Amino acid sequence: MKKMAYLSLLVLIIAVQLSACSGQVVTPEDATPKFTPETYPKVDGSTVTIPLSEALGARTMGINIEEARQYIVHNKTHQAYLNLINGDADLIFVTSPSKEEFQIAKDNNVNMEIIPIVSEGFVFLTSSDNPVKGLTLAQIQDIYSGKTTNWKQVGGNDVGIIAYQRPENSGSQTGFLDLVMNKVKPVDPPIEQVVAEMGQLIDAVATYKNRPDAIGYSYYYFVTDMWGNDQVKLLEVNGVYPDKTTISSGSYPIRTAYYAVIRSDEPKDSSARQLVDWLLSEEGQKLAEEAGYVRLK
Repeated sequence: MKKMAYLSLLVLIIAVQLSACSGQVVTPEDATPKFTPETYPKVDGSTVTIPLSEALGARTMGINIEEARQYIVHNKTHQAYLNLINGDADLIFVTSPSKEEFQIAKDNNVNMEIIPIVSEGFVFLTSSDNPVKGLTLAQIQDIYSGKTTNWKQVGGNDVGIIAYQRPENSGSQTGFLDLVMNKVKPVDPPIEQVVAEMGQLIDAVATYKNRPDAIGYSYYYFVTDMWGNDQVKLLEVNGVYPDKTTISSGSYPIRTAYYAVIRSDEPKDSSARQLVDWLLSEEGQKLAEEAGYVRLK
């Protein structure tokens, strides 16, 4: 009995000594990394990952969400990648990089580690008054490539389709091109159908001329948790409605993730790597779920 108690004490001492070397206190009862605002890594990211960043900052700095917000600055997807590449951020929480962002990293001799942290679905939305319940992936490609121009062609009313897009290098535009269109080239939309902000796109789809003409796209979390609008509805894709269950299981066909991205030369024991490692732990995934995201499977 005494031997067992001694061994347990020895393990605890070793854990504390090791954690002291890395600048944080980690015990068997509490593996959450502990930071102060001064030691917290420089984090940037996409708009859609702000709630995750706030929850993570609050938990690891031991403060509430309201206090944490003053330390969380996300400059949107493209600028976040630039800040990481230029060394102005240690860690970014983002959607996948565009071809241009990969090229910028290569031109600056920067290798990036791109680590999935939560699951996500790429979704399409239309007016809640639109009778169309869903589309196939092929039908979506036909709409955005200009082959299909009227809702009647896909089982809807006899009205023209207004297909909104996002600007180049926005996170949702990169997702649209990579996950949906693949090698199919979308038509260049009129300037009024290129919407700078994801929330503005949702509102535009809901209210375009007060008619159910429009279609747009975004990420599931943004539509359902960050920008509610009861005048839009999500569309089934290939007969599957997007929700947390279908996204997590992979039955919803347009599945992606949000990523933690760090430079490959980031030190192995850095605060940024500690944060990512914990986010991938069971406790970290629970935190992400509590913030409304879909855990990795």
